[in-house]
Amino acid sequence: MQRAFDILFSTLALLVLAPLLVPIAVVLRLTGEGEVFFRQIRIGRGGREFSLLKFATMLKDSPNIGTGTVTLKNDPRVLPIGRFLRKTKINELPQLLNILKGDMSVIGPRPQTRRCFDAFPEQSQQEIIKVRPGLSGIGSIIFRDEEELMAHAADPDAFYDQVVMPHKGQLEEWYVQHESLSNYFLLIFVTLWVVVFPKSELPHRLFHDLPELPNPLRRGPGP
Repeated sequence: MQRAFDILFSTLALLVLAPLLVPIAVVLRLTGEGEVFFRQIRIGRGGREFSLLKFATMLKDSPNIGTGTVTLKNDPRVLPIGRFLRKTKINELPQLLNILKGDMSVIGPRPQTRRCFDAFPEQSQQEIIKVRPGLSGIGSIIFRDEEELMAHAADPDAFYDQVVMPHKGQLEEWYVQHESLSNYFLLIFVTLWVVVFPKSELPHRLFHDLPELPNPLRRGPGP
């Protein structure tokens, strides 16, 4: 059933969003480095690799510059229009094509690069690859301000590996263990909610048994 809804939602979204996506593609083609799409190898279901699509928001050689595949707030590799696309998450919308193809689902653990996937604890890795990765999911919802968290860390790489990824791995494990059609629809709703109210604590209010946030990741209350 979830796969059927994935196909339905991604097809409808592509049709409805076409008037937005086409102009963005034209603007990207005419600005920055002239690239429309960014393709990157990510880890999918069963540990298989696939090519993930995004709108191009960073310099072409960004994976080999600075912090590599880890992006910080105000990262100098991000192009001017890319800041808007990343803030609004519009840069992720080409992944609707990945969903149609079957590489991804609307909801699931966010697909990671090999470097980031290897930063998950071993147990988390084994659980995460049991399901299709998602356009959104509990991990990406809770870590929606990840770039800002990283920017305030004295050692961003160490903070990412020792704080962010262990907890994100626990969150993704929680999703795999609680995968259901009801949580699928709830997480779609929560994704839209936190786009409008980015400081909201609604995810923790709806899902009471989420792994507890470690102190370095706690934030103030929101709607």
